[in-house]
Amino acid sequence: MRNHYPLVELHRHLDGNIRLSTILDLARQYRLELPEWTEEGLRPYVQVMTTEPDLLGFLAKFELMRRILVDYDAVRRIARENLEDAVAEGIDYIELRFSPWFMAETHDLDPLGVTEAICDGLEEAADLPVKAKLIGIISRNYGPQIGHTELQAAIRCRHRGVIALDLAGDEANYPGTLFVEHFQKAAEAGLHRVVHAGEAAGADSVRQAVEELGAERIGHGVRAIEDESTLDLLAQRGITLECCPTSNLQTSTVQSYRQHPLPRFLERGLLATLSTDDPSISGIDLAHEYGIAQSELGLSATDLLRMQENAVAAAFLSDDERAALLAPQAPSLS
Repeated sequence: MRNHYPLVELHRHLDGNIRLSTILDLARQYRLELPEWTEEGLRPYVQVMTTEPDLLGFLAKFELMRRILVDYDAVRRIARENLEDAVAEGIDYIELRFSPWFMAETHDLDPLGVTEAICDGLEEAADLPVKAKLIGIISRNYGPQIGHTELQAAIRCRHRGVIALDLAGDEANYPGTLFVEHFQKAAEAGLHRVVHAGEAAGADSVRQAVEELGAERIGHGVRAIEDESTLDLLAQRGITLECCPTSNLQTSTVQSYRQHPLPRFLERGLLATLSTDDPSISGIDLAHEYGIAQSELGLSATDLLRMQENAVAAAFLSDDERAALLAPQAPSLS
């Protein structure tokens, strides 16, 4: 998997990667109710055990994890533990994304306060041998008005590690056309733009994300395969696809690993990469996805290296940061 080349993860939801042990610990600390009080007992409430019928079934697994985000200290802890997990996986650079309103909602926290606490967690983890940046999400489900609140949280923290704006959530019922103004303002503020598209809606959603929202990368993009002109657009504009095969199987976006279009994306010369999406919900890590890409999707070692190279090239890094990541003194991957 490593090929003596930096290992980069571009698509991981911070709030979809919370340890079972941390859920138990915080629930005891804050005297919260849980359905079970052992890791194995808790697992079916957090992790997808069988394929969900759709994206919304998958998203329901977040609810228990949101319950333990009682205050900003809990949020800060989750952020630091995400970086500890990245180190354990041998990741050299990671971009963690999160919806501040989604994380704040259960306990009526301030979305800006959530964002600042996550920034605090990254700063506290500066001693760890992994570089990280943040992507603020607008959750489609809350609509455009709350989307502006999430946008402002990202803009306010753009000098503390938030480098991009994303759009995620119920793609089928909340199209990207509702959020054009948000992404225009993000661009004006100097934020990069990423969009979840082609997961719960078709190729038109991918095209809209690129043409109207200015997406530089597409989260998932699975259903772009349904339209040749959309694939041409992705190729012409050099748009990177953040592919997450296990998540796509669990949300029934694809019916089997063998049906995943990742190999066809690569054959077409598209800039495809591999990521985990929500490790705690899927019960995986990045090594698992690289293993699946080889054993189930039939990709070669050359393909895997190419995806690593694509991820480094697509990361939201300055030229100097990218050079440092590729330099010989970068963390060893041997």
